[in-house]
Amino acid sequence: MENKRSVDVLSGWILKLLVAAIVLVICWYFRTELIYILVAFVISLLGHPIMRLLRKIKIGKKPLPDTLLAIITIVAIIAIVVLIITRLIPVVVNILQDASLMETGENSLITKLNNWLISLFPSLGPDFDLIAVLLDKVRSAFSFSGVTSVLGSVASIAVDVVVWLFAIIFISFFFIKNENLFSKIIMALVPDSIESSVEKTVGEVTHLLSRYFIGLVIEILGVVLLDFLGLWLIVRINPSYAIGIAFIAGILNIIPYVGPIMGEVIGVLLCLVLKCGAGVGLGVPVWAFILIVLGVMLAVQLIDNFVYQPIIYSTSIKSTPLEIFIVLLLAGELGGTLGLLVGIPAYTVVRVVAARFFYQHKIVRRLIPDIEKENTDSII
Repeated sequence: MENKRSVDVLSGWILKLLVAAIVLVICWYFRTELIYILVAFVISLLGHPIMRLLRKIKIGKKPLPDTLLAIITIVAIIAIVVLIITRLIPVVVNILQDASLMETGENSLITKLNNWLISLFPSLGPDFDLIAVLLDKVRSAFSFSGVTSVLGSVASIAVDVVVWLFAIIFISFFFIKNENLFSKIIMALVPDSIESSVEKTVGEVTHLLSRYFIGLVIEILGVVLLDFLGLWLIVRINPSYAIGIAFIAGILNIIPYVGPIMGEVIGVLLCLVLKCGAGVGLGVPVWAFILIVLGVMLAVQLIDNFVYQPIIYSTSIKSTPLEIFIVLLLAGELGGTLGLLVGIPAYTVVRVVAARFFYQHKIVRRLIPDIEKENTDSII
């Protein structure tokens, strides 16, 4: 009898593993479509608060149709993204133009860089010309066959981007219009016996991720504001340049650990170009100017690390800073930069699922609070 029960248990586990393997294979085969759905889901998390605000608008005591509100929400999100992109690119271009990089005078930035390279590497000779070397490399890289290949790649990428954008926007529209659509899709795929638990899990995950991504947007705006004020008021960079550099640093700040360093390096370099090429900024020696810019951006980063992030992570996804630190270390080791980007949202999903379905295990009870009790305490 015991042997029969053991065989039944083993058969059950084998069947579950087989089903899990089939599901993983299907997910891998349709991974592109799943990425569309997941990205659209994230966009819908940002769009739902906008949608709720728009629902308060009434014309003659009648709310506007959800279809119209969803379209307005999608257009607003797209407009914000386009505004950021169109704001960043001209900043870099204008900085390079104002710095007069292509001048050949004795005081131009290219001449100074050329002389510095000659002094650093005397073997280059007094006739070394950095511009000529760069142009020669560009010509060799862009031969006729190379240009044809590049154009073909650009065309292929452009088509892929259009398909991606259309698919994501189309799916996002329906997710925003119907907040429960994603949950209904999940409910249709799970057995009836666990439907109630899965529904609560999806609701909790959606709630936490929505708070997290909204908090992330607030964090970006906070970093942008502080960087802008520091570069404008302390470093004395023109406001139009300061806001652009601040936006670059704020957006890169999304990537944990690596992003802030990249933002600081790019910010220092752009400010240095303005200082050396256009004479913009504090009237101090170059080395002191670099230290001041770096000090301002490091101070903003410290405020972000010790003020913004603890508040956002503790209130949005209900995790301690130590948890987040360990999760990011593991995510970075496993997935690199992409792992750092998706580490916290993925951990939020795993955390809620573990608390819902595996709370009987000691390690889960010790590491993760009971969700039902946590929600009850928050209501009280």
